[in-house]
Amino acid sequence: MTFNEKYILNLIEKEQRTDGRTLMDYRKIKIETGISKNAEGSAKVTIGDTEVIVGVKLDLGEPFPDTPDEGTIIVNAELLPLSSQEFEAGPPGTEATELARIIDRGIRESKAIDFKKLALIPGEKIWMVFIDIYTINHAGNLIDASALAAAAALQVARFPKVENNKVVYGEFTNKLLPSTKLPVTCTVSKIRNKFIVDQTLEEEGSASARLSVALIDGKIHAMQKGLLGPLTPEEVEQMIDIAIEKERELRKHLK
Repeated sequence: MTFNEKYILNLIEKEQRTDGRTLMDYRKIKIETGISKNAEGSAKVTIGDTEVIVGVKLDLGEPFPDTPDEGTIIVNAELLPLSSQEFEAGPPGTEATELARIIDRGIRESKAIDFKKLALIPGEKIWMVFIDIYTINHAGNLIDASALAAAAALQVARFPKVENNKVVYGEFTNKLLPSTKLPVTCTVSKIRNKFIVDQTLEEEGSASARLSVALIDGKIHAMQKGLLGPLTPEEVEQMIDIAIEKERELRKHLK
């Protein structure tokens, strides 16, 4: 264990943090939308020094055989090397795959997007909504930042023009995606016997377990447990209660 890790653990035991926050405080959150002229929807989220950009693109495709009358979403995450020395160029690794799946599951399971309204010709042609996550600076808590950025980008996403059954990229209609209130995700980390939210990169290295909870108005739509440390049923309940409480705070930034 390094000196820095010992320092963080000692602070957490005293319910203190290196930046002066309490265990239940988020860093400053900022959301900007419309940052890309070419994307159908886009947003940049900053939580402290963590920066994430999400772009939404729409394309026409064929439906899956088991859902002929529904469109779909495809979530990808690129952990850019410029955002952290830990990330390398190349195919998505385990961390990128996990991040994309957490964001995908929250949106899909909440049914915040009406997939049936994404079917142009049932059984033949649908809209596919691509949600691309790009990390700009990794200073901890990429999951919550990515979930907020995805929600913000989807809120402002517009359908592109279609001519001769082809998308005219760069030209947009005024029709927004058929979505309702989108989920936000709160990640609660366990360090020793304490729970914290919005962990920094240094705190992530000291955590034994984490739980990411996707919520809409206190209703759980998806959960993902991370890291190797165990959690008791009682601890899971405590972490869920924290996530439900913090959802109200996070959602204010989407309005």
